[in-house]
Amino acid sequence: MQVAKPVGRSASVKKYDILSALAAFGLSQDKHVQRQVLRLMALITTRYNWQKDELTIGQNEIAKLWACDTRTVKREMSKFRASGWLVEKRGAARGRVAVHGLCLDKIMGDTKPVWENIGPDFVARAETPLEPETPSNVVKFAPSRVQAPSDDGSLWSGICKSFYDDDPASFAAWLSRLDPVGREDDRFVISAPTRFHANYVESHFGDRLLREMRRLDPMVRTLRIVH
Repeated sequence: MQVAKPVGRSASVKKYDILSALAAFGLSQDKHVQRQVLRLMALITTRYNWQKDELTIGQNEIAKLWACDTRTVKREMSKFRASGWLVEKRGAARGRVAVHGLCLDKIMGDTKPVWENIGPDFVARAETPLEPETPSNVVKFAPSRVQAPSDDGSLWSGICKSFYDDDPASFAAWLSRLDPVGREDDRFVISAPTRFHANYVESHFGDRLLREMRRLDPMVRTLRIVH
């Protein structure tokens, strides 16, 4: 498995998925492993630099964060390195702390047996590699603003307008690329351009979409997103 560094497009999704995989794995283990995983997640969320793949923090600071002594810190960090989850990039020296990196391949490989516990949408995302970053010699232009949707009286246009008014960024990134397919009895069907797009919309916006649909049309009971 090759896990790309979570920067650039879709990076935020991958970061949450890595943390979700760790959380699900920890919860499937005994209390001792649960505490170890929680400690690593605390380091990641408070001090890890995703861009540089660097975890830079001294043992005394870790002990304070973990509410333990430095002996426990030394023991736990050693275990993380032995497991392959942490890799020492630069050792500690006088006046400077050690720098560690995360081995995302090892973390995701070790946690894969519990991915199904999170759900099929997570499995689909976790198995989808990140799109490559734009080469540095290519000038990046700001994406054009998505025009505010017009309300033509249809159910879908009403939903789009509601989403745009509340969160134009999410609408531009995700909902603007969806197309209404139509009604199937009490089910409303919409189409996404890719499986990943469909899975992401379903997991992050599905409940809200359905609530809006029911508010605008109480006859709608379920939602289906196809690709």
